[in-house]
Amino acid sequence: MANLRDIKRRITGIRNTSKITQAMKLVAAAKLRRAQDAIISARPYAAELRGLMAHLLSRVDKASLPAWFEREQVNGVLIVVVTADRGLCGSFNTNIIKAATNRIHNTYGELYAKGAVKLICVGKRGYQHFVKRDYEVIGKHLGVVNAATLPIAKTIVGEILDGFQNGTYDRVEIIYNEFKSIIQQNLKIETFLPVPAEPEPVIEAGGHRYHEFVDYIVEPSEQALMDYLIPKHLNFFLLRVLLESNAAEQGARMTAMDAATTNAKDLIQSLQLIYNSARQASITKEILEIVGGAEALRATN
Repeated sequence: MANLRDIKRRITGIRNTSKITQAMKLVAAAKLRRAQDAIISARPYAAELRGLMAHLLSRVDKASLPAWFEREQVNGVLIVVVTADRGLCGSFNTNIIKAATNRIHNTYGELYAKGAVKLICVGKRGYQHFVKRDYEVIGKHLGVVNAATLPIAKTIVGEILDGFQNGTYDRVEIIYNEFKSIIQQNLKIETFLPVPAEPEPVIEAGGHRYHEFVDYIVEPSEQALMDYLIPKHLNFFLLRVLLESNAAEQGARMTAMDAATTNAKDLIQSLQLIYNSARQASITKEILEIVGGAEALRATN
């Protein structure tokens, strides 16, 4: 009977867990809808801004804007790792952490050995992982991905620009998950700084490409416009990254919790069969003992 009690207790525990995972799935689905709306609203603006940037970069004298473009030698690297603040979202965080670790040791191994690779962690999971392993984390931003706003993005970009402009690092990369669909996230490693000399404009529905042969009138000047647009581009770039990561996280959590709920139901069915078999065996054993006792009494009489 102890075995039956253990099985029954286990079934009850798994059933309660499945209720939690089902609730978490519904919460993630509600958050995903809002996150999708936010990123869908942001993409057209990002496409137009990148289109304008691509057009101007093809015409502007880059020597007049030396602070933003490729430097002769890379003596330091900053990697911005964007993860979630919580787990229970499948391999969402693990994939980013693995990609960042491989990037540090395989691509920038020599610089890392010299202590010239630094990290800014956006999200608690990435921060905890790299701090425990003694990586040089120079900045952390926790609890901001799920509530991303432009002021938050500006704060992080300001922190990045301080080190880039004073020469602490000459290259900045961002590693994050881009939202593709509910069941798919694309791991992205993108260069944040220096600004690519000829970035590919992203053309979304409703966007257009600035024609390279049209002589647009720019006031006050292309250089002045670029000085204004590049910081604006970087701020919105990071905001888009945070929005993408949030949507991807909610999709990953929704998928993970759906799989966990399905697995819990399958396990309950399996345990229920074991319980029924054990109970039937116990009942059969009791009947046999009763019949055996009755036969023994009859034989003595």
